[in-house]
Amino acid sequence: MSFLIDPDVHYLNCAYMSPLAHAVEEAGRVGMARKQRPWTIRPEDFFVEVEDVKARFAEVLGAGRPEQVAVLPSVSYGMAIVARNLRLRPGQHIVVAGEQFPSNVHPWRRIAAQRGGEVRTVTVPDVAEGRGAAWNEALLAAIDERTALLALGHVHWADGTRFDLPRLAARAREVGALVVVDGTQSVGALAFPFDEVQPDAVVCAAYKWLLGPYGLAFGWFGEALQDGEPLEETWCGRRGSEDFAGLVHYTDDYGPGSARFDVGQRSNFITLPMAIEALRLVTAWGPARIQAHAASLWAPIVEPLRRAGYRIEDPAWRGEHLVGLRPPAGTDMSAIASRLAAARVHVSMRGTAIRVSPHVYNTPEDMQALAAVLTGR
Repeated sequence: MSFLIDPDVHYLNCAYMSPLAHAVEEAGRVGMARKQRPWTIRPEDFFVEVEDVKARFAEVLGAGRPEQVAVLPSVSYGMAIVARNLRLRPGQHIVVAGEQFPSNVHPWRRIAAQRGGEVRTVTVPDVAEGRGAAWNEALLAAIDERTALLALGHVHWADGTRFDLPRLAARAREVGALVVVDGTQSVGALAFPFDEVQPDAVVCAAYKWLLGPYGLAFGWFGEALQDGEPLEETWCGRRGSEDFAGLVHYTDDYGPGSARFDVGQRSNFITLPMAIEALRLVTAWGPARIQAHAASLWAPIVEPLRRAGYRIEDPAWRGEHLVGLRPPAGTDMSAIASRLAAARVHVSMRGTAIRVSPHVYNTPEDMQALAAVLTGR
């Protein structure tokens, strides 16, 4: 087993935070040992791992062009870059999904308030069946000639509803709107349709499905943002920054691609090696294998859960790695949470959904423990 998980712990909560694989932990230890001996760190070391991690993230994303990847501290940082460079005019709006994660909402609320725009929130339709299809249709209808930006996840962070990004992005492009995607709850576990979406930005935290450390994120920024204004003016974002002796010869020229958007002190000698090792694992497993494994875990328990009154989105509108279970009306969610905790079954309660997010380290026994608690059997 590549992860240190106690045999009696049923950790079905990767959407909250992934455990560290042994190889990722070891990379961090090696990085700490290197920082203990700073005289061994050469100027070129500030750049080699940065380029490596950018290339690996671009590969996982399916984007190519690793020079357009930026090393960030968080998703909110990446969204703030987009907000700073968004040409939002009075009367225009930004389309988001209801109950979207705050990092992909707050920047748009601020910029809309500052510039006389509006955040158009598309809530989930109140339908008993076909929620995913109905939600996607409502989002499509919300995009019109006054839309400046479509800001979504690939899947909804709370219940796993999958958004038809290729179709929604195509409509956004028809009206001249930018498309920004929070890929935190999908990239690494679910294949991202990059060529079909043609996003203007994709931002992902590293500590969930990318299996990396906390405090690190990645952003891919498209051509519409390549000449944008960064949030900070870093030394490493400038052309020629590899020449330490020449840093006092200041230049206003930025480095290639998205280097201008890199966070200051991007060359973290502990977290970057961890992220590189984590992305190596993610690439080796691949989203198809992860989805297939998760599907095999769900297969024996879906019908028993449905017979017990739980609503589960149709497979066409969800990924297998992140599924929201909606209990029967009147269910005491706090009582369910207590029973799950007693059984050492770890999931997340998000709104009216029980969010279950398995990964390659999970077993059929983990899912049976979940089903036993939820069905009372």
